[in-house]
Amino acid sequence: MDILIGLLIIAVGSFGQSSSYVPINKVKDWSWESFWLSQGVFAWLIFPLIGALLAVPSLSQLISLYAQHPAESLWTIFFGILWGIGGLTFGLSMRYLGVALGQSISLGTCAGLGTILTPIFTGRPGDLTLPVIVGVIVTLLGIAIIGVAGSMKARSISDEEKQKAVKDFNFTKGLTVAFMAGLMSACFSLGLGFGEPLHLEGTPDIYKTLPATLLVTLGGFVTNAVYCLYQNHKNKTWGDYRKTRLYANNLLFCALAGLLWYSQFFGLSLGKGFLQSSATLLTFSWCILMALNVTFSNVWGIILKEWRGCNRKTIGVLLIGLAVLIVSSFLPQLLK
Repeated sequence: MDILIGLLIIAVGSFGQSSSYVPINKVKDWSWESFWLSQGVFAWLIFPLIGALLAVPSLSQLISLYAQHPAESLWTIFFGILWGIGGLTFGLSMRYLGVALGQSISLGTCAGLGTILTPIFTGRPGDLTLPVIVGVIVTLLGIAIIGVAGSMKARSISDEEKQKAVKDFNFTKGLTVAFMAGLMSACFSLGLGFGEPLHLEGTPDIYKTLPATLLVTLGGFVTNAVYCLYQNHKNKTWGDYRKTRLYANNLLFCALAGLLWYSQFFGLSLGKGFLQSSATLLTFSWCILMALNVTFSNVWGIILKEWRGCNRKTIGVLLIGLAVLIVSSFLPQLLK
């Protein structure tokens, strides 16, 4: 029962993340760099800090915890900075491929590499058991099938229909950017791996990864803030922040987007607390989260009509890919 509860919690957090880009559509009259930085304040600083304070009673104790583990803290932030680069290119992948296909390819690469590289880099290659490896392979198979559906989509619909669904649709450019985004985004998992010692003795299992999550997102915020502020300067969009009449609307939806985005890692932490009896699923939990993110992002892609104009065969291939991803989420447990 605990395992089922853990998987359901991760699924709820995944649904939140996959929904996080919907509120951004409600942000008015701000450039991309302005709303991306604003939602990042909530997604990568405010909500992760609140989460970390569930694991550590006070801010001073949290700072002391980091100071007691300087090497682990610095490595965690470093991988967060690399993850931040992935986050930037992740946005571009959706620009060129749309929410569904962009997230699918980026998160698929992220899922496989994050699951495999984390035990290797943190000195626990023995965690890569056969069920975990099979699970990763099946996840990547599901991603590949969705990629085939995306390729079929690119060939089957007219340029006009592509523009209606995704204004800047470019399959070749989007594919390259999406793979790069996935590679760098896998560093989030590496950051969590290096940050495992960052918790107080007696911390409940459901909260243990939250202090490390804050450091990873802090590193990512630095990367994104530098880029967004540079874009504000380059595009002369500083005036966005002076449009105080938009604050009530824009900050509300940026906060909602940030909360939904953070829910995936809050859910991952809580879910892993219920998976303690299964070392296989603990190792595979990153892949589970990414696979579910892909599944729910494609559900949103269908709702947002990004697959509009595709024939039944293309939609059928897409649905097969989604079914494979759903199976991959619990397959390692069945193979134990």
